[in-house]
Amino acid sequence: MMRLLLTLLCIISFTFTNAQSNTDIANVYLRRAKEAVETKVNYKEALVQFEKALKYLDSISDKNLATLASFIYFENHQLQTTDKEKIAFLKNSETYSRRYFVLEQDNTAEGYIKNLESLILIQESIESLEMKLKKEEEQRLRREKASKKIDSLKSLWNQKSESLSIKVDSIYNFNTNNVALFKKDGNFGVIDDRGRIVVEATDYKDAISSEGFILLKNKKEQPNQIYCFNSNNKKGFILPSVNRFNSIATHYGQVMLPRGNGRLVTYPNNSFEPLVYDLNLKKQVRITNKSELLKSLKKEDLIDRYNKDGEVKINKEWYLFEGDLGGGMYSLYFEDSYKVHSFLSTTTKKILSADAGFEYIGAYYKETFQAIKKGKVIWINQEGIKVSDVKDGYKKYSGDSKVVQLASGKYQIIRNNVIVLGDKELEKLSDFLRKHKKN
Repeated sequence: MMRLLLTLLCIISFTFTNAQSNTDIANVYLRRAKEAVETKVNYKEALVQFEKALKYLDSISDKNLATLASFIYFENHQLQTTDKEKIAFLKNSETYSRRYFVLEQDNTAEGYIKNLESLILIQESIESLEMKLKKEEEQRLRREKASKKIDSLKSLWNQKSESLSIKVDSIYNFNTNNVALFKKDGNFGVIDDRGRIVVEATDYKDAISSEGFILLKNKKEQPNQIYCFNSNNKKGFILPSVNRFNSIATHYGQVMLPRGNGRLVTYPNNSFEPLVYDLNLKKQVRITNKSELLKSLKKEDLIDRYNKDGEVKINKEWYLFEGDLGGGMYSLYFEDSYKVHSFLSTTTKKILSADAGFEYIGAYYKETFQAIKKGKVIWINQEGIKVSDVKDGYKKYSGDSKVVQLASGKYQIIRNNVIVLGDKELEKLSDFLRKHKKN
């Protein structure tokens, strides 16, 4: 191409008439374009000058000028940054090359073959770039299609994921029996480790979970309704109304922790005895053969006297003797006060009095009682001596479920990298995409 140009530059001759000022101006710019190519080898400058000249020319009517123009655009196409820009320059080059053959019909003329070779080179360059662009466009369309499919799959996964979300305020730790407390709108309920709601959170403002039993209370203090869920057999029930045990009681009062043997102790108001309830048998536990028990206690000098009304005299004081807490522990009341006065441990022959700070004592299980002493929860033995806090053996969860809180505040349960809710499951996003994007 360069040899062709040098040959043409030797031949080219511009003849202009002084009478036409536009032609004179064009001649100046064309001369500068020629010098930029021939002397400076500055094709960019040559293009600038040539395009200025075009403003003053009606058309290209000289075959050598057509060749020069084709050459300038061809060389400048390599300076462009994008393939589309390169093709645009090459097509300008092709246009001027074809103009040469319009102006030169003699195929034996000097420069004809070289111009033909140049035209073929231009066309091949265009074809190569257009093929490249076509492949790139095909790849782009494939990527776009794949991207749209991935976006569609992501949207589908998000919809499925949302449907497997649990809309609650919080989920607590699962216990050994694979259930946990949850809270929604200020109410407590029970949920299992696959996200199934076992007890709806509708009416219960407070909850106690201990040793396999979950108690839901309609009030944090002085509840008058308690729901018990036994996580060992997955069954629940509402405790009988407190006035079934005491006709003048209006609430359960202080509710102690349920123990592993199913025993629950509460201290209802307007009552001279605690309510001891067996959550497994669903019935109240009361002192059996009370007269025989009192006779035995009198014989062992644990009490001074007793009467037919079941009252006992200890250290010159008469008490109402009620409330079998287990482990030989019984409650003592004065007949003019509903507040428990003290507790008699028949096993150790000790009295745990209110003066010593004992307010409430729970059910006996595995040689311990839960107690409230001077407003603090402690654990004691049968002698009333403080022992180490009892660890709830049901707190250890051995299942595979993990509770994950989402950014939206909702929750999901994950098992082995799979989202679960009841019988429904959804693999994690990466596995979902890998599974479906090839289909």
